[in-house]
Amino acid sequence: MWFTAALKSVYAKPVVHLLCLVPFSALLWAAFNDGLGANPVEKLTHETGDWTLRLLLITLSISPLRQWTGQAAFVRFRRILGLYTFFYGCCHFSIWFIADHSLDLAAMIEDIVERPYITLGFSALMLMLPLAITSNQAMIRRLGKKWKTLHQLVYLIISLGILHFVWLVKADYLEPTIYAIIALILLAHRVGPIKRFSVKSFLVAR
Repeated sequence: MWFTAALKSVYAKPVVHLLCLVPFSALLWAAFNDGLGANPVEKLTHETGDWTLRLLLITLSISPLRQWTGQAAFVRFRRILGLYTFFYGCCHFSIWFIADHSLDLAAMIEDIVERPYITLGFSALMLMLPLAITSNQAMIRRLGKKWKTLHQLVYLIISLGILHFVWLVKADYLEPTIYAIIALILLAHRVGPIKRFSVKSFLVAR
């Protein structure tokens, strides 16, 4: 099957790397060509935040995709996607820290404590840090069964990230609602009939 061959190809990972860098490259291009609009800082902050959530949802979808399609090769891309999620989260935080607080640590901490949606976003980023650090094979071997328990933090992280987005927006809740629905579907995969569903078994049953 060509799809299986494509997933297992030596070119698959480089392609995923390139795709993950497309949004970052587009933002850089826009920044150097006056394409960020009237408020470039706000544009950069929102776009990097959006891509953090999108990539986190894509990362969460790896296990369901493997289950539903029977393609174990999807797991090859989970670490890459997770690390790019952390990368965009760091970009999101750095732009806010540099542009809004001019690297003033005291002002940043005060903002985190006093503004709930920032507290949620910062907490999500801090929870991503140990996942990024322990994503390599050496740490997987060292932690053993504890590694899987630690990486279940991703479910708390996506919840905090979506709440951060919901509290941030002032009027248009469509995008965070879409993200929340997708997250609920992916979380529901862990229990009940959704977890047992697969495309192959569905086609056989038909």
